Amino acid sequence: MAGELEAGRPTWSRQIEFTLAGIGCAVGLGNIWRFPYLCYRSGGGAFLVPYLLMLVLLGIPLLYMELTVGQYLRKGPVHAMTKVCPLLKGVGMATVAISFIMCTYYNVIITWALYYLFSSFQSQLPWQSCNNTWNRPNCTDYATTSSSTSTASQQFFNYKMLERTSGVEETGSMRWELFLLLLLSWFLVYLCIFKGVKSTGKVVYFTALFPYVILVALLINNVQLPGATAGIQFFIIPEWEKLLSVEVWVNAAAQIFNSIGIGFGSLMAMASYNSFNNNVLKDTLAIAITNSVTSILAGFVIFSAFGYMSYLQNIPVSEIAVDGPGLVFVVYPQAFVTMPVAPMWAVFFFFMLLCLGLDSQFAMVEVMVTSLMDSYSKPLLKYLRQKELLVLVVCSAAFLLGIPHVMQVGIYVFQLMDHYTAIVSIMFLAFFEVVAICWFYGVRRLSSNLEEMTGKRPNIFFRVCWMLICPLLVTIILVFSVIQFKPARYENYVYSAWAQGIGWVIAMASIIWIPLAALHTLWVLPGSFIEKLRKSVRPFALDEAELSPYYLQKRGVLEVTSNLAVISSIVPLPEKPPIQTNL
Repeated sequence: MAGELEAGRPTWSRQIEFTLAGIGCAVGLGNIWRFPYLCYRSGGGAFLVPYLLMLVLLGIPLLYMELTVGQYLRKGPVHAMTKVCPLLKGVGMATVAISFIMCTYYNVIITWALYYLFSSFQSQLPWQSCNNTWNRPNCTDYATTSSSTSTASQQFFNYKMLERTSGVEETGSMRWELFLLLLLSWFLVYLCIFKGVKSTGKVVYFTALFPYVILVALLINNVQLPGATAGIQFFIIPEWEKLLSVEVWVNAAAQIFNSIGIGFGSLMAMASYNSFNNNVLKDTLAIAITNSVTSILAGFVIFSAFGYMSYLQNIPVSEIAVDGPGLVFVVYPQAFVTMPVAPMWAVFFFFMLLCLGLDSQFAMVEVMVTSLMDSYSKPLLKYLRQKELLVLVVCSAAFLLGIPHVMQVGIYVFQLMDHYTAIVSIMFLAFFEVVAICWFYGVRRLSSNLEEMTGKRPNIFFRVCWMLICPLLVTIILVFSVIQFKPARYENYVYSAWAQGIGWVIAMASIIWIPLAALHTLWVLPGSFIEKLRKSVRPFALDEAELSPYYLQKRGVLEVTSNLAVISSIVPLPEKPPIQTNL
């Protein structure tokens, strides 16, 4: 097996803990607010055709690939990609960068959920009427088709919770309530992961499973409301002509991609703690299928409520459905107002958002912690003594970087970062990851790794997907993402040129590691440029180079023993047995 024998790496105490952690990582807030909106905009039930097809052809094979690499190499994304393809080792660094950038602002959504959760513990929900100090003259109790009015729910979100400014040019002051809730949310994340897989494995029993209890309860309640049937019909009745649009197919592929979390490094990092002989395919199917079933279930919950609101307010469902945070913090809370026992349903819903956000959040933080421990465990533990302190340092740094989001300008900062991180960066990362693993590491080598771990080679379907279909589909998505790219905006506010420039700097903060690391690889490898290039795309080439006198001299080592053994990548390295701990 590739790599040195690593006796200290823990594994999950029960394999079900990894499966639940993987489900928790994949199933997040995007399942609640992104999928239903895409489905409605892309032909209702007809969207399920390209969505399920992309799940089979893209989502499941690529997830299978990532989990296999993580489990076999028993490393986080940085070291795993270094071994897979030294020239593209920057992909691993980029996944760590993008996960860290995302976790700084993703926790802000948990902060908002906490604010709404605590605001729901009163007999009358604060967004129920316009008779509040923060309401403006154009406030209405119900949604209308007029663009000059805004609902009580919209005004609670904008003027009570966010107290937002007019744009990114006006920073405003600190929202101290949100600041304290952001601190609380990071404290919750720290409690979930400070013991590594030991604590995470126990937390996911609740955070991964409890949202389904609430989703089912909400569905049972919502389908009994008047008008719910019309909303569900709007959600599922196909508009087959929409399937002729290329954009619908690209949206389906992108939703599968982003929802499962391909390219973020989280699942690869968590798979590195699996026992060596774990059945990877079983976990792959459990995570991918549960993720898609959750999206469809959330669609029924959301659109049954939209049908009810359409019935009450006598406006079309199409005027209600929106994308992003507005769906769960503006539109859906309106539905609670007229439900029986409204505060109870509000508390349940926002607690569900808290659980969905938390397990996705600590998966992203775990990528950074795992990568730091893989790369610098000795110096870090020398100064910090314990891994728990490293987790505290990472959480504290992310908390400090998240402070601009809880100022009055915060929603504009959030939208800018989300647009340039989740939309721009991730597709470039995914493309290079697929090229590195499927082509340079090779389908034959990946199949041999699986056979070594499980005793079975992947079937012809997965091999064809890895060799041809996945690289082709990812390339198409990347091209269309570039062609259809639109500058960031929030509602009617268009960001100025300097703000867009900052957005591109944020995007490049992750992408830049790919060319920089490629240059570093070519610099440290011995030989002429052509020889360096050939070696750089050969798996484990840097493992060989690290034992060569040339490499040691470049690292400043003056004395090199003459009998260094160069390990050939053809000779199998000692296998890492599953290291079980009393977790």
